[in-house]
This record gives sequence, C-alpha cells and structure tokens, in this order.
Amino acid sequence: MKTTSLPEDLLQVLKELVTGAQLVLDGAFVGAYLQGSFAHGGWDADSDVDFVVVVERDVTDTEANGLQALHSRIFDLPVPWAQHLEGSYFPLHLLRRDDPTRSPLLYIDNTSRILEHSNHDNTLVVRWVLLERGLVLAGPDTAEIVDPIPPQDLCREVRYTMEEWGEEIRTGKYHLDNRWAQPFVMISYCRMLHTLCTGQVNSKPAGVAWAIHSLDACWAAPIRKAWQDRPNPSLKVRLPADSGDIETTLEFIEYSLQLRVHLAFPAGCDS
Repeated sequence: MKTTSLPEDLLQVLKELVTGAQLVLDGAFVGAYLQGSFAHGGWDADSDVDFVVVVERDVTDTEANGLQALHSRIFDLPVPWAQHLEGSYFPLHLLRRDDPTRSPLLYIDNTSRILEHSNHDNTLVVRWVLLERGLVLAGPDTAEIVDPIPPQDLCREVRYTMEEWGEEIRTGKYHLDNRWAQPFVMISYCRMLHTLCTGQVNSKPAGVAWAIHSLDACWAAPIRKAWQDRPNPSLKVRLPADSGDIETTLEFIEYSLQLRVHLAFPAGCDS
C-alpha cells in the first residue's frame, strides 16, 4: 500500500519510528504497518496514529529499553503527530492467528511517552484491519503474516466486546463523565453494529453514516451530536459530559445490545 497520501509531517514521525525500531530490533524486525483511521482512510486532525510493529519473536528486556528510549525521543519531536502514536509490538507467532488468551503486548497509548504491557491490540478486529486495510511502512505484505479471518469469528468477538464494555459502563468501571468518552462510546457502538451487519471493520465515519441511515430514526439526532462533539479530544476529556447525553448513551448501549442478537452477517444490511 502506498503512503504518499499521508501528511508530510506524519511521514517524518513514521520514518523515525520505523528506522528506530529496525535499529533496536535488528534481525528480529519483521515489518511496520499502519492500521486504524489511516488504514481506513477516515482520518482527520484528531486521529491517533495506530501502528503495529511485527517482531520475529518476543521482545527482550534490552530491546524494550531501547524501544522506550525511541518513543521518548519521538514524543519530543516538534510535530503534533509525534504525541499521538498508539500501537503495539507484536510477536509474529501471536499475530498470525487469533490468540484466545489475549496475551499482553508491548504497547504505547495515544498521548503517552511510556511503553506498557497491554492486550489492547491483541484482537481479531486489529488483525482484520491490518490484513484487509493495513498500510505497509516496511516489511512483507500483511497477507504473509496474518491468516484470513472468517467474518463469523470477527462478529463473535465484536458481540463479546459490546457486552463486556457495556457491563463495564453499567458497573462504573468505565466512565462516561467527560465530553470525550461519551461521544466516543456512542460512535463505537455504531461502528460495532455496522461490523455485525457487514462482516467487516469499517471507519468511524462509515459506521456513523450507516447508523443514522439504518437504525431507528430516534437515534439519528444523538448520533449526529456525538459526531459533532468528537473534535478536539484533548480539551473534551477535561470537560464534564452533559447528564442528558450520558443518559441517552446508556439507553443507546442497551438498544445496541438488544439489536446485536438480531444482526448476524450476512444480514443483508445496507453498507
């Protein structure tokens, strides 16, 4: 895949990431890829930069220290994208097919300079996007490192995620109390319903457009509002969410959980 359509300042950050990872990992480096919004083509100025670096084997402690130094250097670059890298270092044997144990990977979160261990990217959703839409920064084509993913397996994971996340929100483990989290959750549930309908992982804009067109008409206005509230997340995360919007989002989650039972690919939905 070509990366010529990416912003020049982002390409500068990605070059630092790829060349730095190659130096640290040496012969264990397999490849580097973009997934997420930049792979889908639905990115904007508020998008994070989702990446995967594939490693021939598990990352050693020495390599992890070197990668930490790399990400600290990148974070300090005078380029806005440098603070918005988010991704994982994926051992090839874990990436190739589903990992039911969801083993934690070396991971860096958006707006962070500190590597941690997280299973955030160890999902079929990430594997599907990487395989079907991933942008190759260095290394082999994604079809050589990720096995095909049956849509039924993808949808099964999405249904589980919807239920698990809904339970975390209902029990207060995940909070909707700021103006970033509340619209993010509503948009994410639109996107997950769209996946159940199509058997594919599509962009946030595509999921929102589908939901406005296809779901019960009463949800169109709150979904549009969630999308309009999305810009400037670094500010919105510090602002309290409107109590009415929180209540509407909780109702939408319950609606989505009921609907997910009836949406089974291929469902014949408009994509």
